[in-house]
Amino acid sequence: MRTILKPTNSTSTIPARATHAGWGSGLLGILIFSASLPATWVAVAGFAPLFLTAARAAIAGLLGAGLLLALRAPRPLRRDLGPLAIVGLGVVIGFPLLTALALRHVTAAHSIVFLGLLPLATAVFGVLRDGERPRPAFWLFSGLGGLAVAGFALAQGGAGSLAGDLSMLAAILLCGLGYAEGAALSRRLGGWQVISWALVLSLPVTLALALATLPEAWDVGWPAWAALAYVSVFSMLVGFVFWYRGLALGGIAGVGQLQLLQPFLGLALAGLLLHEPVAPGMLLATAVVVLCVAGAKRHA
Repeated sequence: MRTILKPTNSTSTIPARATHAGWGSGLLGILIFSASLPATWVAVAGFAPLFLTAARAAIAGLLGAGLLLALRAPRPLRRDLGPLAIVGLGVVIGFPLLTALALRHVTAAHSIVFLGLLPLATAVFGVLRDGERPRPAFWLFSGLGGLAVAGFALAQGGAGSLAGDLSMLAAILLCGLGYAEGAALSRRLGGWQVISWALVLSLPVTLALALATLPEAWDVGWPAWAALAYVSVFSMLVGFVFWYRGLALGGIAGVGQLQLLQPFLGLALAGLLLHEPVAPGMLLATAVVVLCVAGAKRHA
């Protein structure tokens, strides 16, 4: 059955229980996504970016097709195909490919700080695509949160790359568009149906591309294989089930602010798993961001 929620221009009209459930679901999605860039950094050490992008989407597409068949999900309407194509462009192909290309030039920790721009991108596209009108205080807290992330990024002082930075900026824009479009569509189809159908509709392209770019050598080590498995199953499918449900229930602009936590969660994972240095000011910056998220939630 489809989960149908009436569209709304503000989260103030959403029942409190649905809002709380949306924030909880969105937070779980962010926890899953936080490991995506570290895992991608590991995967691109063994696989080419184009193959990695196609393979992760093709694997997730096959799993999504099985899920749709097993649960007998209804087919999307013709009017849903355009939005699903936008979701596919943004989160199935665009973001994974551009981040994989960026991680050929910059470290995982350097790329992660760009994720602090995702809440603003998602909120802006939410306004443009879904008609949300958050209160002025929301934009104030969003701006402060973005400045906190930017200040933290500057404090890192890590060596960057113009190609890597431009790739990450483009990835953020496409991801924000895909998040906002998918959240609006989730109100009609349901969160897991949106990402599953986007993956299935992209499957002819991603599967053909994966087969065409198969690596000559498969001896890449188990870390690269484990990373490919993670980004295929969790980053491309499971995480979006929770994330789109959260955005649909709690509001795109409001729940989208949880993305401000993702850079710091990702940096913690980069430090623990990849042994990349993490600045001592991380805890202070994280506390500021958490306060901004709370303020944005209150005024969304």
